[in-house]
Amino acid sequence: MMRKISRRWRSMPGNIQGSLIILVTSLVSVIMTSLIKELGRSIPVFEILFLRQLLVFLVVSPLIFRDIGGTFTTKNFGYHVLRGAFSLIAMYTGFTAVLHLPLAEVTAISFVRILFTTLLAMFFLKEMIGVRRWVSVGVGFIGVLVIVRPEAGNINLYAGYAIASALFVSGISIVMRKLSQIENPSTIIAYQSVIVVLGMSGPAIYLWVTPTPYEMSLILMVGVLMSVLQWLFIQAFKVGEAAAIAPMEYSRLIFAILIGIVFFAEIPILTTMGGACIIVASTLYTMHRNALKKRNGRQTRMSTDE
Repeated sequence: MMRKISRRWRSMPGNIQGSLIILVTSLVSVIMTSLIKELGRSIPVFEILFLRQLLVFLVVSPLIFRDIGGTFTTKNFGYHVLRGAFSLIAMYTGFTAVLHLPLAEVTAISFVRILFTTLLAMFFLKEMIGVRRWVSVGVGFIGVLVIVRPEAGNINLYAGYAIASALFVSGISIVMRKLSQIENPSTIIAYQSVIVVLGMSGPAIYLWVTPTPYEMSLILMVGVLMSVLQWLFIQAFKVGEAAAIAPMEYSRLIFAILIGIVFFAEIPILTTMGGACIIVASTLYTMHRNALKKRNGRQTRMSTDE
């Protein structure tokens, strides 16, 4: 039976394999977020994230300590610190929003990170943005406003946290584009792990609440799922093309709606669904334009070389 499944899996095109892995990744991501939402009822978010990152650090420690001198050798320490700082802010704001907002709402807002990345790439990587992509970005932010529904004197702080998290996740992507060109993957992973663990440790100790055995088991599950999540992402983009499989990540919204309804009694309202549709449509178009621009750039270089 397993051999038959294995043969069928190997016979699938890479993009189909990658898309299926992204579906599983999206489900794992929402389950992990749901566990943090459950834990956040009694455990401070800094403590949850500290323990989660500590578990992830233990998983990657063999990679770090195999050649600790070489792993931490870098001429780009500032970039590593910047990425670590962005990660700390993104995690704190994102998971604080998760504790206070419906899963579907936070998930929908998180998709604007692609729009933020497009804007940040223009300012910091000097990438050109055409009129159509500007319109797409603008439409995406209209979708955010539909979800957040800002009113004078009644701004939703936690929706602001969710938006801030998406912005800093985008910042991480920009820094990673730089680091991935000049650093070994092991060095990037090592600095990220150490900086985040150290950064979370102070607030976590200050706010410490001793977990019950049940809560500790959930924290262990969160750590395991985080490690699984990272492995699945690597596998997905190893076998599939980014432009083909990335849109499958929007399945997170479906899983977030279902889990929110079943476990947290969160019924998504019409404005959340309408805003989510606008954001998804605009980000899909932005991804399409980005992929088209990249492909045209490759074709131009090839014709120049010829």
